Amino acid sequence: MKFSPRWLSLILALALLAPGSTVLARAETNDIVGAAAVYADGTLRVRGHRVHLYGVYIPATGKQCRTFVNPIYCGNRTAVALDSKIMGFVFCRPVSRNVDGSLNAFCFVNRTFHSYGEDLGAYLIARGLALARPYAPFEYVALERIAQTRELGIWGFPVDSIIRR
Repeated sequence: MKFSPRWLSLILALALLAPGSTVLARAETNDIVGAAAVYADGTLRVRGHRVHLYGVYIPATGKQCRTFVNPIYCGNRTAVALDSKIMGFVFCRPVSRNVDGSLNAFCFVNRTFHSYGEDLGAYLIARGLALARPYAPFEYVALERIAQTRELGIWGFPVDSIIRR
């Protein structure tokens, strides 16, 4: 079966379309590189853009504060881990735009000329701090299953209910 280029473009557009978002036009797919700030809900602010990690769902967990560095940073467990991991510049490749104007993107840290670096979405899912959405890449789904099997993060015992003395 042979498809025309027009049909292939349509199939690709439908495959990339996530619920509640629109696929970015070719002119809008410029990579975003810069210092990142992490919001308490786990989204990023990079060069004036609010960025959600594509294919990643960050569940609500108890509030934590990172007090061993200044400034003190507080947020859910995932946001604190993400803020600790970033510590500087990120490289984000937008995939789609949400109704509210925010972007969905794959974001990486420690990028070099030879490598994209470490995928932040994969980092969170592998540690059980986030879940793979239904439209996430297969790698994310596999990492989620591994984290669940190893009882990591949200798959482990409830850290928030431990009584501290």
